[in-house]
Amino acid sequence: MKKITKETYLDWYENMLFWRKFEDKLAAVYIQQKVRGFLHLYNGQEAVLAGALHVMNLEKDKMITAYRNHVQPIGMGVDPRRVMAELYGKATGTSKGLGGSMHIFSKEHGFYGGHGIVGGQIPLGAGMAFGDKYFKTDAVTLCFFGDGAARQGSLHETFNMAMTWKLPVVFVCENNGYAMGTSVERTANHTDIWKLGLGYEMPCGPVDGMNPVKVAEALDEAINRARGGDGPTFLEMKTYRYRGHSMSDAQHYRTKDEVKEYQKIDPITQVKEIILKKNYATEDEIKNINARVKELVTECEKFAEESPYPEKSLMYDAVYEQEDYPFLKHKL
Repeated sequence: MKKITKETYLDWYENMLFWRKFEDKLAAVYIQQKVRGFLHLYNGQEAVLAGALHVMNLEKDKMITAYRNHVQPIGMGVDPRRVMAELYGKATGTSKGLGGSMHIFSKEHGFYGGHGIVGGQIPLGAGMAFGDKYFKTDAVTLCFFGDGAARQGSLHETFNMAMTWKLPVVFVCENNGYAMGTSVERTANHTDIWKLGLGYEMPCGPVDGMNPVKVAEALDEAINRARGGDGPTFLEMKTYRYRGHSMSDAQHYRTKDEVKEYQKIDPITQVKEIILKKNYATEDEIKNINARVKELVTECEKFAEESPYPEKSLMYDAVYEQEDYPFLKHKL
C-alpha cells in the first residue's frame, strides 16, 4: 500500500473538512430553496472516501455509488464549483443542470454516478468491471451502496455473477446504521452485513469506516486482489451519518445522545488529533487550512449563484442523440 505520510494526513484533513463544509453550505441553501428536490448528505462518512482515494489508481479505476454522491466526484477530480452548480440546476453543472443532487456524473474522472434507485448501481458496477475484464484495461471498479440496498435481490444476483466471472470489482456497503429510518437490526435476523459474501465464497469482512487508515488498508488488499485477477471482495464499512437520511428527515428514529456518541469518533476530528499529536502541523497552520476551505466553499457558492440556468431546448439535445429522432413531435 502507498505509504501514509504527514502529507497524507494533511490532505485527508483538508479534503474531509472541505467535503463537510461543502455539504453544510448545500444544507443552508437548500433551506433557502436554491437547491430543490432531494438532498442526501455524507456528513460523518468522509473517512470511507478518503481511505478509498488513497489506494485507488485514479488514472484508470472507476467509482459508482448511490444518491449520497456529492463529495465522491470532487475526490475523483471533478471541479467542486461544477458539482455545486449541478445541485443548483445550472447549465455549468456536471450534467448541465439536468441531473441534480442524485445524479452527479463524470466519465472523464471515472465517476459513474449517483443512482437514485436503491441498489440499482450494484449490477451496474459489476457490468463496468465486466467491461474492464473483457477489454483488459487493468482497471478496478469500486461499487458503493448503503445498508438498505444490501437487502435488494439484485445484490445476490450480482454477487453470484461477479464471483462466477471473477470480475475486478470491490463491493462496499457503507453501513451507517439506518436504511432511511429503519435500523439494521429491523431489516434482517443478523446485523453483520459483510457475511452476505460468505454464501458466494467471496472474500469479505467488516471495516472501521470512521478511520481512513483502516479503510485504506482493507481496500488496498481488495483492489490488489481484483487487479490480480482473483475476483471481487465485499467490505462492510461501519460508519455513521450525522444528518438525516435526507433534508426532509425529522430523525425521530434516533436520539440526539446517539448522534453525540458517534461524533466523538468523527473522522475529521480523529485525523486532526493525529496531526497535532505528531506535530504534522501547528494550530495556526490548521487555521490556515480552515480558512482555505471556507474560501473555496464561498467560491463554489458564488460560481453556482452566478451561473445561468440551461436553455429549455437542452432537454431535447441531452436526451436524443439523433437530431431527427422520429418520435420527437414537438419543437420549442
